[in-house]
Amino acid sequence: MRRTSIEERLRDAGLPPLARTAWLEIDLNALRGNLAAIRAAVGPGVRVEPVVKADAYGHGAVPVARALEAAGADGLSVATMDEALELRAAAVTLPLLVLYPVPSAWLGEAARQGIAVAIGVGAGAEEALATARAAAPSGAPALEVHVEVETGLGRGGVLPAGAAGAIDAILATPGVRLGGVWTHLAAADKDELTVDQHLRFTGALAPLEDAVVWGGTPSAAVRRHLAGSGGVLGDAVPRWDAVRVGLSIYGLVPDAIVPPASTAVAAAALRPVMAAYARPVRVLELPEGHGVSYGPTFVTTRPTRIATLPFGYADGWRRYLSDRSVALVRGIRVPLVGRVAMDAVMADVTDVPGEAVTERDEFVLLGEQGEERITAFELAAAGGTISYEVVTGMSRRVARVYHAAGSPSATRTLA
Repeated sequence: MRRTSIEERLRDAGLPPLARTAWLEIDLNALRGNLAAIRAAVGPGVRVEPVVKADAYGHGAVPVARALEAAGADGLSVATMDEALELRAAAVTLPLLVLYPVPSAWLGEAARQGIAVAIGVGAGAEEALATARAAAPSGAPALEVHVEVETGLGRGGVLPAGAAGAIDAILATPGVRLGGVWTHLAAADKDELTVDQHLRFTGALAPLEDAVVWGGTPSAAVRRHLAGSGGVLGDAVPRWDAVRVGLSIYGLVPDAIVPPASTAVAAAALRPVMAAYARPVRVLELPEGHGVSYGPTFVTTRPTRIATLPFGYADGWRRYLSDRSVALVRGIRVPLVGRVAMDAVMADVTDVPGEAVTERDEFVLLGEQGEERITAFELAAAGGTISYEVVTGMSRRVARVYHAAGSPSATRTLA
């Protein structure tokens, strides 16, 4: 049951020791396998462009992007310009798309670095075109833009009736290249709403058939993209020319999606990429009537052996998990008791069979140990939230240990 210690594994891989006995393990083999499963699900001729915003959903944007590029991803999507710049600074050369509007001051840099930007309607779109038009006479690289169409999410883009006019304006503007037209599903688990959005998107594209060359290739073609992870695994709408998969690339099925038979094999092939581990900083038997953590919300009713794990709400272990979550040690579930503190959470290990739990034992907070498993979905359900929040909420200060072929290959720490 016991693994070789993290210190020994890092030493054997020629990597420095961690500064703390709490860490995340990121399985790059699983990441590559997930990309292959999604590619099989969408079929040939469809670009797979994973979403690596929010630090690759907490997994680490640069290592994840590099691994996806090496595994043959067709492009990557982010939410902000600085996320894209981080990837370019790390020598990631894949096509990048920023999905939220970029301030006009950064559009020249986007063009220079080959970073595509999303535009919709209003002052931001007008400024983007004006900026590109002004830069065109100097020979600046063309700015690639992807037009967002508002089909029901209610947060961005041009309404379907105005899409053709917006695209005509782009086609007529020097210094701009139309790279794509896209929308985003509001409720991929609800087929009726999803199909309705697809029909609105189709209607917005119809007037453009004679003006635009559609497709995932060649590079001059304009990509149509709609589906994220829910759209792919829910399989209620076509994939168009590209898919922007987020949660599924990290091995998780969106919480409300029940994959139909057509995607069940792909969904079953997905493997979680992230696991969370900790070793106690103290294990001590507290007497009956002793409080644990702030409040306290938990008071011992017998002599109780408490293991303090250095993983708190500042690390991503949400305070809503107080007195309602578990950890794994020696392959069994043990309750986490008392309020989650900023830097720690406490486990009641009194009933763990065999020799007493010590500071040498490895605990799993997210992931598998023996026959037991704690999933992001389970942690999300405990707090009435979603798996996305669980993984993206993992703090930057928690060390990431990247694994390839079962062994540590790199680490990312604050130092």
